[in-house]
Amino acid sequence: MSHRRIHLLNFCRKLAVNAVFFLVPLHFLKLGFKGWEIGVVTSLYAFAPLLFSFPTGWANDRFSIKEIIRGALALFSLMFLILSRVQAFLPTAVVFLFLGLANNALDVSINSLYYKDNTAIDQNKKYSRLVFWQSLGSAAGPVLGGMIVTSAGFPVLFVAFAGFLLAAQAFVPSLNSVRFGAVPRRVYRGNLLRPKTLLFSVMIFIIGLHWGLEGTVYSPFLRQYFNLSTFSLSLYISLSLLALALSSFLIGFIPFNSRLNKRIFLLSLFLSGGGLILMVNRSLALSFAFRLVHEAGDGLLGALVVLFISRLFERESIGGSSAILFTVMTCGHMVGALVFSSLGFRLGLVYPFLVAGGLLIADSAFSLYCFRRAEY
Repeated sequence: MSHRRIHLLNFCRKLAVNAVFFLVPLHFLKLGFKGWEIGVVTSLYAFAPLLFSFPTGWANDRFSIKEIIRGALALFSLMFLILSRVQAFLPTAVVFLFLGLANNALDVSINSLYYKDNTAIDQNKKYSRLVFWQSLGSAAGPVLGGMIVTSAGFPVLFVAFAGFLLAAQAFVPSLNSVRFGAVPRRVYRGNLLRPKTLLFSVMIFIIGLHWGLEGTVYSPFLRQYFNLSTFSLSLYISLSLLALALSSFLIGFIPFNSRLNKRIFLLSLFLSGGGLILMVNRSLALSFAFRLVHEAGDGLLGALVVLFISRLFERESIGGSSAILFTVMTCGHMVGALVFSSLGFRLGLVYPFLVAGGLLIADSAFSLYCFRRAEY
């Protein structure tokens, strides 16, 4: 199986998703959406995986990965086209529910494909490359999206990326080496109910909370706090995301060592949380510097979370089992979107960053407890 095709596909789809994800709250504000409406729409994007993550992962184990990836890319394109036309709250909410379904299908299926691959390679290197290309696409997306929005507006942005994701169908890799088979439900149940899995679930739920912040109040905060234009704030977001990509890439230069990986994971939580708190600084330069710290922590987290998941489950059942853990993180995303949007638009856009950062730092202490209780 060609890792290059997977990485190229990951880069393209993350570019498209994040070109929209980080900037779309500005579109909603322009349409007159209230703070709670923005929270509901973005939480619906996160809600879809609660229903479809496990069925998608189960299908990855039993039937297919390639066709699910193709279908998800097509659904993304269709929803972006519809989004370019709708302006009311309810139809927008429905569109984001389906966008969440498509994004979840891509996340689960591409990760399943990578988990099932048995190419002989150092684990740190293998999973750092996966997260690096995802993150590089995430970094490229907002600045490209900002350029399109500044010159042509949001409807053109949606149409452009609808076509882009249709073209990305060409990069879906051949899966001749992947074998599928039936997995009894008791295997998935047993995987989920093990104490080490339950502890890990709490750890990653807390990580998922701050994703909800970034899809709701992040770009409005940059506009209100620093009076940035759409392009300037998209540049702030994109350049800081390069730190995420580079830090995940660096994990690949550290030979796999379970004890060292745990220490890096604890450090990454502290960096992510501390950077999130300190970025609410009136100095734009200092805010950006601490945002780099946050993203560096997130990059390390991203690579290590998928690595830990790959070690939790057997290859035959990892599609459905890892999808359950993705659902847990998505629950955090959804709760974070609702809580932080309400908190931010009601009390002030600074407070969600302080609360989310504090939770990430607290999670480092909880993770230390988990690592002492179980091997990952």
